[in-house]
This record gives sequence, C-alpha cells and structure tokens, in this order.
Amino acid sequence: MPVNLLPPVADQLFPVKGVRLGTAEANIRKANRRDLTLIELAPGSRAAGVFTQNRFCAAPVQVCREHLAGGEIRALVINTGIANAGTGEQGLAAARATCDAVAAQSGVAANTVLPFSTGVILEHLPVERIVAGLPAARAALSDEGWFAAAHAIMTTDTIAKSTSSRVTVDGQTVTVTGMSKGAGMIRPNMATMLGYVATDANLAQPLLEALVREAADVSFNSITVDGDTSTNDSFILIATGQVGSPINDAASAQYASVRAAVIEVAQWLAQAIVRDGEGATKLMSIAVEGGSNRDECRQVAYAVAHSPLVKTAFFASDPNLGRILAAIGYAGVNDLDVNKLRVWLAGGGEEVLVAEKGGRAVSYQEEAGARIMKNAEITVRIDLARGQAAATVWTCDFSYDYVKINADYRS
Repeated sequence: MPVNLLPPVADQLFPVKGVRLGTAEANIRKANRRDLTLIELAPGSRAAGVFTQNRFCAAPVQVCREHLAGGEIRALVINTGIANAGTGEQGLAAARATCDAVAAQSGVAANTVLPFSTGVILEHLPVERIVAGLPAARAALSDEGWFAAAHAIMTTDTIAKSTSSRVTVDGQTVTVTGMSKGAGMIRPNMATMLGYVATDANLAQPLLEALVREAADVSFNSITVDGDTSTNDSFILIATGQVGSPINDAASAQYASVRAAVIEVAQWLAQAIVRDGEGATKLMSIAVEGGSNRDECRQVAYAVAHSPLVKTAFFASDPNLGRILAAIGYAGVNDLDVNKLRVWLAGGGEEVLVAEKGGRAVSYQEEAGARIMKNAEITVRIDLARGQAAATVWTCDFSYDYVKINADYRS
C-alpha cells in the first residue's frame, strides 16, 4: 500500500484550457487494460522537457529531443507495457511511425508530436497496435481526461498520481494540472518515471525551458526508490497560452505565481512516486544542511537514500543508525570533518539527536530511535557544519515486496 497517498479524485483535477486527453486499450503488452494515451494541445502550445541521462536512452526520448527543438508542440502519445529501449534503429523507426500515425489522425505535423514509452526494455514496440488503438483514444479526447490518463500511464504503480493547483494572475484564473507514473527503477537524472505538467498560462519559451529544469531539480531529480536510472525518464512542462497576457519576465509577479504553482504540482507528483515505491511502507526525507554548496548536500543525501542497509533498517524499524553514518562517510565529501557533524531522527512530532562529535550523542536513547522509526513518515536531518547550503531528497524503505515485484516484473 502506498504511504499516506490517496487516489486522485476526478472532479479535483482541473481542466487546463487547450489540453484534451483520451485513452484506449491497445493490447500493447497485456490485454484488457488501458495502455495508450493521446494528448492533444491547442495551436500555439509550447513545451519543454528534461530527460534521462542514461546513455542507453530509449528511442522515444531521442525523438522527443529532436521534436522539442522544432518549436510548437501539438500532441503527445504515451504507451505502457513496452519501453522501446535497447531497440536500435528499429526502435527509432517505431517511435517516428507512432508520431506519423498521430499526425495523420490529428491533422498536425509529425515533428509536433512527442512520443513516450514505458515498460519492459529490450522488446520491440508493436506499432500496429498503437496505430489501431489511436482512433479510440482520439474519440475519447476530453479536457476532463486527466483522471483516465493518470491511470492509463501506470505500470507497476499501485495508485494513479495526479493533482492540480490554481492561481490568480492579473485577475484571471491560471490552472496547473499534472500526472506522473513511477514506482521502481527510480533514481533521477531522471527515473522510470514519466511526468507531465500543463498550464494554460502564456509563458514564453525561454521561461518554460528554465522552469522545467528548475522544477525537475527540486522534485523529480530529488527522489530515489532504488538507485536505478531508467532509459525512458521524461518530464514535460506544457504551456498552452490560453489564459492571460504573455509572461516574458522572470522577475515579474505573474511569473512568480505560475512558477510556484508548477513547482508545487511537480513536488507533489515526485513525492507521490516515492510514496508508491515498489513495496514501500515508509516515506523518508533526507534533509542535509550546513553544506558548502548544494551539490555536496545532495551527494550526502543520495548516499543515505540509496543505501540498501539504511532502507532495510527503516523497513524493520530497527534503529541501526550507524548505517546512516557509514553512508555519510562514503558519500565522497573527502574533507568532511565528522567531529563537527550532527544527525537527527524525526517523526510523529518528535526529533532526537542521534550523533555528534564523531559518534553517538550522549543524550540518545535507542528506545527513542525505535519509537520514531515506527512512523510512516520519517526525516533524517544531517548538519554538515560546513556552510549555508541545504538540499532534501525523498526516498522510501526496502521491503520484501520490492524483491517480489521486480522478480516477477515480466510475468
């Protein structure tokens, strides 16, 4: 069961002007499930994206990068079941054929279509099934299609992930709605995650491109489930420009309002992925402060968040907190003075000092650590005592179910 995460409610997902979504059963890998999503965008819509840093990046990622360089984006097509990764030239041809099919049915140029795939790697995409399923997806297009689409993009997720926010800009209501999928193979730059956030604000392309990077940095690129960086990670930010005057100035109050809403939605979606991590029973926030720069704070946070020994200890509610110190020590901050470092454990409204002066805090009682670790949401706070920088990474524990889910993934 996901950690303190409820399914989306359809009438709480606000339509974004200029965005319509439709889904269909295309039988891409398994029968009787919605596995194809089509998103159509109004003319003049803009998009920007952040993608996997895996050198074995999937064919759709390569095509998306090409098409985003062309300007206007009019459609997105997403399939689950087959990742179309590790498929060479045939995979690229399949991704482009998918764009061609969408373009032909929607009356747009193929280079204004962005393709996305998620699922099993090293298997070829059955393009003919996608093509056959597109008419049904197009017939289902609706500005209220976010709820169905959030379900259709799932793979090993146990719960759909979608949320909305609204802000007032110059007296007009601007909507930001997004959805994501992901539960395993999660360690950004980015993760087997797909994330889509759309707004009807009229953001200029340079601001859109800056915002997608900033939002990714503090959301999808600040989570980890298992330390595996996928071949297909994609986070797309869309601005349809249907509401309000053009926003061109990053220093304006209008941009500040939209920026805050986009980051709020992106962080919610990213944390939802961790809450639904494969087999997860706990959400863990690794908050590192007192760093000389943000990069080293993230470096330490990820070392703790990735550690299987830390994650299994948290699953068992075992206050074997020396594992945290070990992870900090091998994080790669070579001139770290461990005698100045302090570590706290917090949860359930309680915080205790665990370590200081190079070892266990004199005041620390293991009973307190065990009590805190029984909570579903726990924070590990680390002060490096080196400067003013800070960063937070969100992760989850490792349970028996993580192994079961991934052992049986293809069956």
